[in-house]
Amino acid sequence: MNSPARVITLVNVAHFIDHYAMLIFAAAVLVMGPAMGKTYTELLPYATPGFVAFGAGSLFTGWLGDRWSRRHMMVIFFYGIGLSMIAVGLVQTPLQLGAALFAVGLFASIYHPVGTAMIVSYADKLGSAMGVNGVFGNFGVASSALITGVVGQYLGWRWAFIIPGIVTIALGLLFMQQVVHEDRSGFKQAAAQARVAKSDMWRVVVALLVTVVAISTVFNAITVALPKLFAERLSDLTQSPATLGVIAACVYVFGALTQYNIGWLIDRYSLKAVCLPLSLVLAPFLYFAATMSNVSLILVAIGVIVGLFGQITVNETIVGKYTAEEWRSRAYAVRYFVGFTAAGASVGLVAWLYELGGFMLMLHAFAGLSVLVIIAALILPPELPATPELTN
Repeated sequence: MNSPARVITLVNVAHFIDHYAMLIFAAAVLVMGPAMGKTYTELLPYATPGFVAFGAGSLFTGWLGDRWSRRHMMVIFFYGIGLSMIAVGLVQTPLQLGAALFAVGLFASIYHPVGTAMIVSYADKLGSAMGVNGVFGNFGVASSALITGVVGQYLGWRWAFIIPGIVTIALGLLFMQQVVHEDRSGFKQAAAQARVAKSDMWRVVVALLVTVVAISTVFNAITVALPKLFAERLSDLTQSPATLGVIAACVYVFGALTQYNIGWLIDRYSLKAVCLPLSLVLAPFLYFAATMSNVSLILVAIGVIVGLFGQITVNETIVGKYTAEEWRSRAYAVRYFVGFTAAGASVGLVAWLYELGGFMLMLHAFAGLSVLVIIAALILPPELPATPELTN
């Protein structure tokens, strides 16, 4: 039998890798342009196939996780995404770049429906487990900007893909040795059955779908655009890619702290009590960021990241609370298919809005989209008081 602590730790590390790998290009593209003979707006759309695969692939990988083996799928994740990152570091043409990034996205699509379901099945306290898992993913996002900036400046952009690819394959070997296939359907789990009236379940579904589409679009757009935004708007502070990476990483640390604390709150209060005040954070900070620069932009960016990453923890917990073990990978697969499909479209949207009106238009547009998060929080029904049958 697997040790729950060991499984959760290794799956959390995989979450770090998943987000790290998907966002290397967002930072590396700033220095890849001359090597590829393309501008920023010309090269950025080559990431779109990878982000589409990130979402679309989750349907199939989630189904395999439930029907075959979550453990085996995670082994494929480690080896596949590691080899794909190495392949990106070896490309010679934009077409090869698009194909290699597609492979990264396809193997990355395994993690969220399969890895998140594993966390839920082994967790003792669901909210805290989701919060800690989110912290690992958040540090993947933050470290990607930081390490890619440093490695790109001193070793070249190719090594920014090759080095993490080699490390990921090594971690895949460790995962194979430490985790075996295990059916968890008969074990006691922290994930509870729905505690809302059956007549209100449609409100849970609608609130989740609206939030997922809005948050996924804005999250992916901001994480892709943030390196470029900082490069333009922090020019009075620094022009060093490494220093800009450090600043971005520091901003993302606040997202990690938010996810941990939101997870703690979810274990103690209802989802609606946490979700509603959190939903009010994102839109105003995005709106004000459109006109900010230098230190003021950094402070407002922290507010944006807090709103985004806090909401992601809420979304993961909603799916975990309202789905049974045997369906959980498929439920997460649908959630991530919707979310990452929207996220994939956001890459082209970032390039289009930037070309049309720069960051002012882009950030105002995403602030407007974030209003949907507030509406979704209002739609989410209150939970019913726990009964002995539900707590035993």
